[in-house]
Amino acid sequence: MIQLPEVIKNAVEALTRLPGVGEKTAFRMVMNMTGWRASELKSVGDALSSLQDLKLCQDCGMFAAENFCSICSDESRQSLHTMCVVENASDLMAIEKSAHFKGIYHILGGVLNPLLGVGPEELKIDELKQKIIEREIGEVILAINPSVEGDATCAYFKSIIPTTVQVERIGFGVPIGGSLEYLDPMTITKALENRKRF
Repeated sequence: MIQLPEVIKNAVEALTRLPGVGEKTAFRMVMNMTGWRASELKSVGDALSSLQDLKLCQDCGMFAAENFCSICSDESRQSLHTMCVVENASDLMAIEKSAHFKGIYHILGGVLNPLLGVGPEELKIDELKQKIIEREIGEVILAINPSVEGDATCAYFKSIIPTTVQVERIGFGVPIGGSLEYLDPMTITKALENRKRF
């Protein structure tokens, strides 16, 4: 059996760290890249290496080129006094893509999970509460994924926020074009819980 150079093995191992990339896929990628010009490899390497210089917004936690992201720098969004709380940057980007929400965000960085040692301190929920009070946020939308941990996080958050703040959770249920017969019981339960008067 042929022994591949360590350079190839290391490249394959590095690529398998990406979500959804197994060893076979990583190997095919590396084999493809062995045919690239040196300048192309350097360009990709430099682009990946520059990720270590990525900053996080000092306000919401989103990726930013400077100290604050474009959303937190937008005064018109700050003036709405509406905040959407999400688990991670991907969730924020998904909501922004809908172009429906015009307020500001806060990224928790996860959900409460005592088994993994993630408590309110790790998610800095007390600091978030203070920010809501100081900025006179009137409405908080919890865009936390539906799970046992997500539900617990939302319940805890609602219990510590002043009653003057309106707290809502985004609706979950039947996707557009979905058929009831193919949905799991949890999705149907959420759809029934989030029903609206017609």
